[in-house]
Amino acid sequence: MASFHQFTAAALDAATSPHLAGTVHGFMGRAGGVSRGAYATFNLARWIGDDAEAVAENWRRWRANYPGLATANVAQVHGATIHRVGRGWGDIRPEGDGMVSAQSGVALGVFTADCAPILLADRTRRVIGALHAGWRGTIAGIAGAGVRAMVELGARPEAIRAAIGPAIGQCCFEVDLELAERFEREIAGAAVFARPGRPGKAYLDLRGINRMLLERAGLNPDAIDEVGPCTRCSNDRYFSRRAAGGAVTGLQMSFIALSD
Repeated sequence: MASFHQFTAAALDAATSPHLAGTVHGFMGRAGGVSRGAYATFNLARWIGDDAEAVAENWRRWRANYPGLATANVAQVHGATIHRVGRGWGDIRPEGDGMVSAQSGVALGVFTADCAPILLADRTRRVIGALHAGWRGTIAGIAGAGVRAMVELGARPEAIRAAIGPAIGQCCFEVDLELAERFEREIAGAAVFARPGRPGKAYLDLRGINRMLLERAGLNPDAIDEVGPCTRCSNDRYFSRRAAGGAVTGLQMSFIALSD
């Protein structure tokens, strides 16, 4: 049986955004945990092959930093399904890629390793959201779906503030030209977020496209923040599947909760 009492708990790396002041939130980095190898060190995902006791210790450290919060997660499938989280959510993980809530004391958490995590809050009406926006979910319209789900809980788009967390940057998100052309066909205006790559390739700005989609959903451009670096460029600080050559890695959690 593994024992972690010999480890000194390092400070957790959690980036925050002034746009989300008044909430408890963070874009977790990979430092401060006990996982090893491809999961080193602060992996919170239990379902990707990491040692269960290491993950449990990482969660203990997270809860020590954010006491009193329950967590809600989904089984992410790269789509645009949004779940409403209330009392009694527990440990269920329904398929989906976003959550919204007006429930205090529950942290909505999404997991990424290059995809874009998006956290949202209407602090006046006390409605929050957390979205996982990979390229498939972006094309499927998860940004707009998340805003609409928040509106159904009483939020107003013009009052929602958003932060798009660490994700692969245009510098490193090289895709087949066919995929770039699909973005251009299915998302009007996406062409301005693409630049030529190697023959048959193009570089996409995934965070830029989601920023545009949030604006189209009614958010004020000044209410949208981008937090943190490219995950591939900074894979010493953030998990990155691209940096790992497509191999399994740990996942970082981005979360948001209503403060009391």
